[in-house]
Amino acid sequence: MTLRTRLISHLIFPLQERLKHHTTARLLQEMEASQYWPKDQLDDQRLSRLRELFGHANQHVPYYRELFSRVGFDPRAITSVDDLQRLPLLTKSEVRAHTDAMKSDLAQGLTRFNTGGSSGEPLVFFIGRERVSHDVAAKWRATRWWGVDIGDPEIVLWGSPIELNSQDRIRQWRDALMRTQLLPAFEMSPEKVRHFIAVIRKTRPAMLFGYPSAFAHIAQFAQSQGTRLDDLGVKVAFVTSERLYDHQRELIERTFNCPVANGYGGRDAGFIAHQCPAGGMHLTYEDVIVEIVDAQGLLLPPGQSGEIVVTHLATQDFPFIRYRTGDIGTLDTQPCTCGRTLPLLKDIQGRTTDFLVASNGTVMHGLSLVYIVRDLPGVQQFKIVQESLELTRILIVTGDCFDSASIQGIEQGAKARLGQNVRVSVELVTSIEPEKSGKYRYVVSHVAS
Repeated sequence: MTLRTRLISHLIFPLQERLKHHTTARLLQEMEASQYWPKDQLDDQRLSRLRELFGHANQHVPYYRELFSRVGFDPRAITSVDDLQRLPLLTKSEVRAHTDAMKSDLAQGLTRFNTGGSSGEPLVFFIGRERVSHDVAAKWRATRWWGVDIGDPEIVLWGSPIELNSQDRIRQWRDALMRTQLLPAFEMSPEKVRHFIAVIRKTRPAMLFGYPSAFAHIAQFAQSQGTRLDDLGVKVAFVTSERLYDHQRELIERTFNCPVANGYGGRDAGFIAHQCPAGGMHLTYEDVIVEIVDAQGLLLPPGQSGEIVVTHLATQDFPFIRYRTGDIGTLDTQPCTCGRTLPLLKDIQGRTTDFLVASNGTVMHGLSLVYIVRDLPGVQQFKIVQESLELTRILIVTGDCFDSASIQGIEQGAKARLGQNVRVSVELVTSIEPEKSGKYRYVVSHVAS
């Protein structure tokens, strides 16, 4: 750790968080200790915090006071986190319908957030200082696993208008002081990517943080231009907010000469899991209770795949209790070899809308069609959109070496998986726009959702 990094991480950052009325610095110190606690001790702490969350929600959050009364749930009588199963799942439509009633009457300093999703219908919700403090502490605990600390040079490639719209002079000055540079991932034109590469080379960051699709796109462009990015001393590329594909990991690691650390979470659900150098996707177990449920909402045992449901224990101001993420994953039953006792997510298979449905009703992962398109010569970008059981569109941005004869092979390969009666429309386009959030998605199914 350099003297400047030490000054920032031990003095400037804690002072900044204190001025913002955040408890991040203290929480980070506590989390770095609790990641090695015996699991029984972790479980006792979680149960205590769950009781506190329930008690607060019952007294101060109108939505949950009415819900607890309606279902006959006594928050004072819980003896285990398994008692969560006595409550219904919280859906995005439920949050939309009761946004104001979900606010605590004691909440102060709430910040309005929203997510768009593939449908474009926003989910509006609120986050308090408690949640922000816990999420930031969880992020920095994970980055320290990779030898990167607060104050090391960092490039953030992001598309959220929340961050991008807050780039006022004070924020720009603070980012410069903290040695964090934010690049907008909304537009990835050749001119923009050349600029990004120039900034990355000049900054020589210790860490990259952002969308895997964006860093993979930069890596691919750099390789096509013969520009080196493997000589900058990058320690880790921390990717999050999208599914990380194997080919993206390999491309980013090879181009930047650094490991890729996967992170899983969302603006609504918080930082749920982070990958350590030993490969384990550790849950933020102190803050987030993760359940895996089937299509009927029934709890599945560890090792079985289902929808990820989260209860965030640091959300008293706007509680998220048994919140359906729409993501598919599996809890691991084995500990990590790194020695941390935080349990693991075995895999994250993507969102429910990342799955395709064949004409006979068979559900398959979007990778079944991704593989048909991804490695064809001349394919620069692509997106698969399942409009209905009868129609799937495949959008492709092509280069000079693309052979138009490949279109027939793409159609045949897609039909072989979706059904011979399905119409497959291969459309050659000049560009593929990102989602409203700035993310890029390879597969969107309007059937699977």
